[in-house]
Amino acid sequence: MNNPRRIVHFVGFRGEEYWSAVKAFGPPHMIHMGWDRRAQRDIGEDDLVVFAKGDERQPLARYNYPDIIEA
Repeated sequence: MNNPRRIVHFVGFRGEEYWSAVKAFGPPHMIHMGWDRRAQRDIGEDDLVVFAKGDERQPLARYNYPDIIEA
């Protein structure tokens, strides 16, 4: 019997609110820069998704966010 673990996703966090979410929900397994189709596909049925602003009903971004931003 396969027993997948619950993954915690943070979506759209930019600043200090990240640490508030970590205190409330624990550290994320995955961080998504914004709400896009890729983030939506990565989320499993039993996963916990924490949004910095809004919820899953907000419009998806027109384009996918990058995985990282290099300076």
